[in-house]
Amino acid sequence: MGACLALGSLASCASCLCGSASCLLSSCCPSTYNSTMSKLSFSFLLLLGTLVSIIMILPGMEEHLKKIPHFCTDGSFISGSVNCDVIVGYKSVYRMCFAMACFFFLFSIIMIRVRSSKDPRAAIQNGFWFFKFLVLVGITVGAFFIPDGIFTTVWYYFGVVGSFIFILIQLILLVDFAHSWNQSWLEKAEEGNSKCWFGALLFVTIINFAMAFTAVVLFYIFYTKPDDCTEHKVFISLNFLFCIAVSIVAVLPKVQEAQPSSGLLQASIISLYTMYVTWSAMTNNPNKQCNPSLLSLVQPNSGSTTPPPGPGPTPAPGSVQWWDAQGIVGLIIFLFCTLYASIRSSNNSQVNKLMQTEEGQGLTANIEPETGEDGVRRAVDNEEDGVTYSYSFFHFSLCLASLYIMMTLTNWYKPNTDYKAMQSTMPAVWVKICSSWLGLGLYLWTLVAPLVLPDRDFS
Repeated sequence: MGACLALGSLASCASCLCGSASCLLSSCCPSTYNSTMSKLSFSFLLLLGTLVSIIMILPGMEEHLKKIPHFCTDGSFISGSVNCDVIVGYKSVYRMCFAMACFFFLFSIIMIRVRSSKDPRAAIQNGFWFFKFLVLVGITVGAFFIPDGIFTTVWYYFGVVGSFIFILIQLILLVDFAHSWNQSWLEKAEEGNSKCWFGALLFVTIINFAMAFTAVVLFYIFYTKPDDCTEHKVFISLNFLFCIAVSIVAVLPKVQEAQPSSGLLQASIISLYTMYVTWSAMTNNPNKQCNPSLLSLVQPNSGSTTPPPGPGPTPAPGSVQWWDAQGIVGLIIFLFCTLYASIRSSNNSQVNKLMQTEEGQGLTANIEPETGEDGVRRAVDNEEDGVTYSYSFFHFSLCLASLYIMMTLTNWYKPNTDYKAMQSTMPAVWVKICSSWLGLGLYLWTLVAPLVLPDRDFS
């Protein structure tokens, strides 16, 4: 809590930059749109909450968190079975992310059917940042006084469902990023020095495919056994074949004719992301024979054929391993997708429809903002005729992102109601695998939709 309030001062200072419906701009800042500033500001609140959650699970923080009422009862043990040091960080992350999810879900409800900045609710979306920060702090403080009961177990299932949907949103954003990247480099190749840009596209594509194929080989070596791990063999094989299939579809003549910007660059990025999701799923398998720790792969014990338990370095007795490699990679992808969603400028109509946005206008404005009587520049209001993105859907996405962060920071561990165990479970594995399959299906749809529905405009 102390970390939350301390870091909160940063947000309150930042909120002074956006004290009204039109965000204030420093004279040294480039002109930008009001919609972009609002998305960046809400993303900042999400990242701030994420940082607080990370701090709460750092070693040494448990001594401070145990002082919160109702967190540690019966001395230093809960239910007489698990040391409070083991689960206090876990419970803190759940409550911090619960507060963020409630905050963004509240705004998602409030902002339903806002059509333009002329709607009175648009002023709440684009201004009053200090008060919004106070609301978030208030919800956070209240969340830490929620009695245990079955709260953590129930909220775990909310986290699983929300994370499943957010993984799909991440893939849609990566598809959009790949389309924009490919289109940008093709345009530069047409303007001049085509060999250089086509060579760069080819190089990046080959690197992505090489890393994806290398991941497949390593998965077969370390995450399968000749007489065990049948699920892993199926997951790896199917996703490998699916990636090959979408890559072939991406370069079919008819698809290229209908979607000139499609190509192997997008397919390579999607394939690499699919391999990450596959790896992330396998690290949640409770079968320790099929789920070796990363430390055992780097520094195997001489003469030992049985890997130590758990996805990551073997934790000390009575403790929980919060961090592992797939969790760190997941956080990096999350940060990229969150920031990209705030500043994205997409010309892909299918992605815009899926994300409920209009054709983007970029991070910077094409016109200079007006200077007020006080001499301060303000962001350009580009939503007087209509919003450029769905306020409600944007907040719902941040709500899902809060749940994804909660599951990532806790390694998707499922707690028992009496806290006797916190362990990986097969439902977490299936959630990630199914999301990878559905995500590949969405990418395939962006390729074949113009052929299936020729009467619709997919330009």
